[in-house]
Amino acid sequence: MDVIAALGRTVGFSFAAGVNLYATVATLGLLQRFGLAELPGELGALSEWWVIGLAAGLYLVEFLADKIPVVDSLWDNVHTVIRPVGGALLASRALGELSPAAEVLALLLLGGATLATHAAKASTRLVVNASPEPVSNVLISLLENGLVAGVVWMALAHPLVALAVGLVLVAGAVLLTVWLARRAIGALGRLRRERGTGPPGVAGTA
Repeated sequence: MDVIAALGRTVGFSFAAGVNLYATVATLGLLQRFGLAELPGELGALSEWWVIGLAAGLYLVEFLADKIPVVDSLWDNVHTVIRPVGGALLASRALGELSPAAEVLALLLLGGATLATHAAKASTRLVVNASPEPVSNVLISLLENGLVAGVVWMALAHPLVALAVGLVLVAGAVLLTVWLARRAIGALGRLRRERGTGPPGVAGTA
């Protein structure tokens, strides 16, 4: 049961980090700092004020950046590496001491879960950012923040539920990314046909 609970916490942390790594770190650190939760494994170090301050500062930068469509898309591109690596390290530390082989396996699996979540977030944001009105962008940003807080709380308070929900959410993130990618490819294909793009040497339609 303890192993399953530990998996629930790590999957929850991985999912939250894929949405917003800095908010996840800051939330965990504050919960430990004020005695609202006992962080598992080696995550107690997140309660240091300098860690909380750094994470909160980067979260504030991201909170402002994701309100500007072009900046938001660039930010997500940069974090294609940062979120999976950070999420894998964060979640794996919740497992405590591991053998080298188990640690490598945990990093790969948890990094994959974080990457799937990040891909779904970035793909969704790319679609939202294409919209000329700013309301949907702000609304999605606020929903993401609420989702991070909810998943972190669930992972700590109800890890077994978090495991089930987390696996469903990660699977949903993968399916959403594939669906959005297919839509994007289809839209690109239609755009090329409308513009009369063809093989070299073939004239396009006027």
